[in-house]
Amino acid sequence: MEKRFNQFSKAALILVYLVIVAGAVVRMTGSGMGCPDWPKCFGYYIPPTQDSQIEFKSNHFYQKNEAIIYKDILYTAQSDFTSSLNFKNNNWKKYTKHNYSKFNATHTWVEYINRLIGVLSGIPILIFFILSFFLYKKDKLLLPLSFLTILGMGFQAWLGKTVVDSNLAPFKITIHMVMALAIVAVLLILIFRTSKKNKLQTFNKTFHYTLLLAIVLTLIQVILGTNVRQFVDEQVKSIGYIKSEWLNNPSVIFYVHRSFSILIFLTHLFLFNFNRKLYLEFNKVKTLFGLIILEVLTGVIMYYFDFPFTSQPMHLVLASVIFGIQFYLILESNKSRKNTYDI
Repeated sequence: MEKRFNQFSKAALILVYLVIVAGAVVRMTGSGMGCPDWPKCFGYYIPPTQDSQIEFKSNHFYQKNEAIIYKDILYTAQSDFTSSLNFKNNNWKKYTKHNYSKFNATHTWVEYINRLIGVLSGIPILIFFILSFFLYKKDKLLLPLSFLTILGMGFQAWLGKTVVDSNLAPFKITIHMVMALAIVAVLLILIFRTSKKNKLQTFNKTFHYTLLLAIVLTLIQVILGTNVRQFVDEQVKSIGYIKSEWLNNPSVIFYVHRSFSILIFLTHLFLFNFNRKLYLEFNKVKTLFGLIILEVLTGVIMYYFDFPFTSQPMHLVLASVIFGIQFYLILESNKSRKNTYDI
């Protein structure tokens, strides 16, 4: 039973990371408003693929909440009805949560796939929540942590709705990203607690607190990064896809974000050398340091080579994976504290 719980927890973690990847692709392609309503997409469970599907049609049966774009305005059907020859306002209501009223099939399906992966990620979470009842006597924390994961996914879904309704408000996008990392953290706790192969490392107080500093710095950097990304989004809206001009006269946050990466690199260089010299056996530190180097490189590439394709989502995904490894290392360090002496 515990093995099954662990397997479903790992499946959920993979799917949550896929949601983060999909979300990064949504941002990269500018598809955040590809589905202007929620939870449906233009009033459909399976979204449209061409303009004709959301244009007004005479003598056509419309279901309640089905959407059309008429004269550059997004309307939804007030009830089930069959249209007459001409458009009649009394059958429709304007979608008032925002004024976005465009259709792009690519953007729509990129956003729809993002939502679909989010829904799929809830399946293993629901399964291991049920399994946690059977494991309650063995580990009483599994049930509340599993329930917390369900609440987190529910909040994340609601937050996704508010992000769409707000036409991609920057503050809400930041919370959306931080909440995804919080869910990753809880899933990692569940995986760690049900894993039978947690190798015991040597606890060291300096290493442990430097790890805590590293993860705090990473969270701050992620928040700064979402603000830089918002600046880029605003540049795209104002000057178009002239990538060489996106970071002309950047905000102060950009310079803070760039300089902060030096501090993060030095912190992880210290962890890497400290772990190696004292033989602490935290093997994931090597992977972590390698990812930090890649993260810095993707940032350099974006700045000096005008945002090559996939560099932006890769930068974001690397940050989320770095957070996950940092958090798991903290769990390992906490466990080693209970089993070894501080050196």
